[in-house]
Amino acid sequence: MKTRDDAWQLLNQYTKSQSLLNHALSVEACMRWYGEYFAKQGEEVDLELWGNTGLLHDFDYEMFPEPVSPNGHPFKGCAILAENGYPEIMRRAILGHALYSNTPRDTLVARTLFAVDELSGLITASVLVRPDKSIFNLEVKSVMKKFKDKAFARGCNRDDIRLGAEELGIPLEQHTTNCIEAMKPLSQQIFGVAA
Repeated sequence: MKTRDDAWQLLNQYTKSQSLLNHALSVEACMRWYGEYFAKQGEEVDLELWGNTGLLHDFDYEMFPEPVSPNGHPFKGCAILAENGYPEIMRRAILGHALYSNTPRDTLVARTLFAVDELSGLITASVLVRPDKSIFNLEVKSVMKKFKDKAFARGCNRDDIRLGAEELGIPLEQHTTNCIEAMKPLSQQIFGVAA
């Protein structure tokens, strides 16, 4: 079984951009939060697998950004993960977070990864434009307002965010609240603001 340290080393081998590293940490935090959430509801969850899936979902993006290419993201990354002994359920979840891969999100870990990926980016952008750069007083209604403003954080796909919440079966506002809570422990590291 690959550890979180193994995943962190692999991430840093391929990713140098601090914003991409921060995104990986945010998605990991959301995946671990949801892993605990679903475990409390009786689902069988491997938290290390869930966290590593979030941490490594975009690890190949910086070096192999060309989508829809066998040598591009996430296909190249999944080949590297296979060579390194990462399990198929993780690789399929990572493929499934890219709609163009046409990989069905037929596991809870895959649906969760897809649901938290774009939303964590929108939450991060929402925090970074705040004068205090604090996630602790970020309100869901503020994120929802930015969600409706298509000019804000254009790279965050609103259709994917909406679809992800639907696939999880969690209302979008509640899903946003959950991801904000998941990301709060990263405040110092990502936003430079302590609790």
